[in-house]
Amino acid sequence: MSDFDRNYALRGAGTDRAVAVDEGLRAYMIRVYNYMAIGVALTGVVAWLAFQLAGGDAIVMAGRTISGLTPFGQLIFSFPGQLVLFFATLGLVMYVSWRIDRLSPAAAFSLFLVYAALVGVFISSIFVVYTHASVTRVFFISAAAFGGLSLWGYTTKRDLTAMGTFLRMGLIGLIIAILVNMLLVAFGVSTGPLDFIISCIGVLIFAGLTAYDTQKIKEMYHEMDDGTIAGRKAVMGALTLYLDFINLFLFLLRLLGDRR
Repeated sequence: MSDFDRNYALRGAGTDRAVAVDEGLRAYMIRVYNYMAIGVALTGVVAWLAFQLAGGDAIVMAGRTISGLTPFGQLIFSFPGQLVLFFATLGLVMYVSWRIDRLSPAAAFSLFLVYAALVGVFISSIFVVYTHASVTRVFFISAAAFGGLSLWGYTTKRDLTAMGTFLRMGLIGLIIAILVNMLLVAFGVSTGPLDFIISCIGVLIFAGLTAYDTQKIKEMYHEMDDGTIAGRKAVMGALTLYLDFINLFLFLLRLLGDRR
């Protein structure tokens, strides 16, 4: 009888631990998604404000010529301005990724917000190129697609490591293709078909990465992590999913957006 009681107690302890792990994982993932949502919201607000400060609806785009820009608009939409913003965002995300083990959770989250704001300024030109209605429509399409893919990555029992490795290699090829496309455009070469292919591949890559990264972030959780380590992991997870969502949105916008 005593053996029965002891075994029952051990099974009960195991069940309690499993419940505690599930609750901790759920809280951790909610924290990741909340951080990511704050970043996406900040990017959207900053992008809209930057567009308004740049000239708003007075901006007219004809071919490669943009008129109606304010001095601020001329600064952020000029080639040097775009280059500075590109390297600023790239440098900041690399800094956070490399220094995350030495940053406090509060500092890491603050840098994430700064990065999200800079991205908002950088991509504010979408309101110049595309109609506001189509930007809104594609945003909600992206949000629905992201939600479904992330849910699948969270719940699937399939190991997505091999898929993630393949997608990372594809991402390198995509970046090379984008650079080639930019060079062709700079030399006045028509790149319509190539641009369409790049957009399709970009959507597929970031759709897959959304599921893969969600599974990876889930597996990063450990119930023994202290508050500092858990906070750092939450920020890095949010940054990863933020990048997946923003890129998925931008590539879908290139495919589905209505130009002004």
